Amino acid sequence: MRNWLWIAVAMLVAVPWLVLRFAGLHEPPYLVAALAGLAILGAALLLSWASEVAQLDISQALAVVILSLIAVLPEYSVDIYFAWRAGQDPSYGAFALANMTGANRMLIGIGWVAVVVVFWWRTRRPKVELAEHESLEISVLSIATLYVFLIPLKGTLSIWDSVVLFALFGVYAYASSRQAPEEPDLVGPAAAVGSLSTGLRRLVTLGLFLFAAAAILISAEPFAEGLVSTGRLLYIDEFVLVQWLAPFASEAPEFIVAVLFALRGHPHLGLRTMVSSKVNQWTLLVGALPLAYALSAGQLLPLELDERQMHEVFLTAAQSAFAVVLLAGTGLTLRGAATLGVLFFVQLVFPETRLVMSIIYLVLTVAILVFDRKRLVRLIRAPRKILSSAP
Repeated sequence: MRNWLWIAVAMLVAVPWLVLRFAGLHEPPYLVAALAGLAILGAALLLSWASEVAQLDISQALAVVILSLIAVLPEYSVDIYFAWRAGQDPSYGAFALANMTGANRMLIGIGWVAVVVVFWWRTRRPKVELAEHESLEISVLSIATLYVFLIPLKGTLSIWDSVVLFALFGVYAYASSRQAPEEPDLVGPAAAVGSLSTGLRRLVTLGLFLFAAAAILISAEPFAEGLVSTGRLLYIDEFVLVQWLAPFASEAPEFIVAVLFALRGHPHLGLRTMVSSKVNQWTLLVGALPLAYALSAGQLLPLELDERQMHEVFLTAAQSAFAVVLLAGTGLTLRGAATLGVLFFVQLVFPETRLVMSIIYLVLTVAILVFDRKRLVRLIRAPRKILSSAP
């Protein structure tokens, strides 16, 4: 009964915003942002539970892809809204890049780190291992990271970037679908839904998906605009609010799911979910931005990056490269997670050090590859891994 109560609570937190929205009331932007953010939070929880249940009907590998994809749907909705608005008002382009870079860096700096730390706290084991068959995400992530380095170098996000990144995700999804299904370990609200008869289970799961998707669609625009207006009203840098507060609100449920995997003794699933989310954001999300921008503008114009945005993307790519190299050691150690966490919080507290932090990430990346050639060999073989996973 308690599990069903959690589902009800997740649905009810969206009600205040829905009432405010459909009543046509005009409230201060900070209240709009708070209530719409709560609705997105509740929707994200529902999506995460429904996605876990979906593992009963599809392969675990593909379910991990879908779980991480759906769990970041709130992030996609906010970011794509900013990109769409940028096609009509160029000043919104900065917010689209802010949200994307903040979300990506937060996934690694908080999400990956949390899984390893929680697992160490529970078991005193200093490493989360990833099996050889679980290295598909690392392979795709390494290729996507190399490609994204080109974006700040050319100073634009274009429709051609969308084509390349969408194609890379397509190969990843197909390769994941070819892997054998496994019985998922469901607990909490997901277990309650999973215990239903097959027909009823699928009906309830679909209902959760539809309710959450509707709540997100209704909340994304007011949440995004509320954040920007709140920053202007309170004289806070809107870029900072969009970069860190928006991703934190939309990705918190995903972090919770990953940490629960670690607490239940399945840290590899938690870490793999986080890595898969990074792949999704590094391919689909980045690729969707110039597409939304071009559609809104009514012509195939590239999304131009200013100096700050180029530095932000470069820093995000540098962090990703360092994280990939750490994972190439067949998992993530406590020492590696601590390093990721410390570097993340340094650049969070001292944002003006973007270029310095980028160089530090890249120096550490090169140093590890020089002193541990096995990691370099694994990364060089990455394309072969993708092809072998998709017979």
